[in-house]
Amino acid sequence: MTEYEKGIREISREKYPETATLQAVVGVGPITALAYVLTLEDPKRFWKSRDVGPFLGLVPKRDQSGDTDKQLSITKAGNFALRRLLVGCAQYILGAFGPECELREFGLKLAERGGKNAKKRAVVAVARKLAVVLHRLWLDEASYDPFYQLSRKQLSHAV
Repeated sequence: MTEYEKGIREISREKYPETATLQAVVGVGPITALAYVLTLEDPKRFWKSRDVGPFLGLVPKRDQSGDTDKQLSITKAGNFALRRLLVGCAQYILGAFGPECELREFGLKLAERGGKNAKKRAVVAVARKLAVVLHRLWLDEASYDPFYQLSRKQLSHAV
C-alpha cells in the first residue's frame, strides 16, 4: 500500500466516517467513497436518491422530435472523476470476480438483451443504480444488504 493510499484511508476514517458505510458495498473502495462524499457534500440536498444519477451525468440524453424519442449517450453533466470511479466500480461488479448481489443481477439482465452496446449500457445503468444505493445508505446510515429487494419481498410474503 502506498503512502497516498494510507493517507486517503486515514482521512476517510478520521474526517469522513460515513465513508465506512459506503465501502460496505463490494467494489466501492476508499477513494470512490471519499470522492462520493466530497462531491455530494450533503446527502439531504437531494429530495430523492434517484436525483443523484442525473446530477452525476449518468442518464441518457434525449432527442425528441415529433413522434420519435431517441435515446442517446449519457449526458456527462456532472463530476467527471466521480462518474469515472462509479463506472469502474460497476465494471468490477459486472466482471468475472464481481459479488453476487442485486446490482450484478440487474446489470447482467440488461447485458443479456443483446445489441451492439448492451454491455456498455449495463455498466452505466449499474453505475447509476450504485450512486442511488450509496446515497440511500449515506442518508439513512443503514447497513448494506446485497439482496435488499429479495429480503423485502420475503418479509412481505411472511406477513
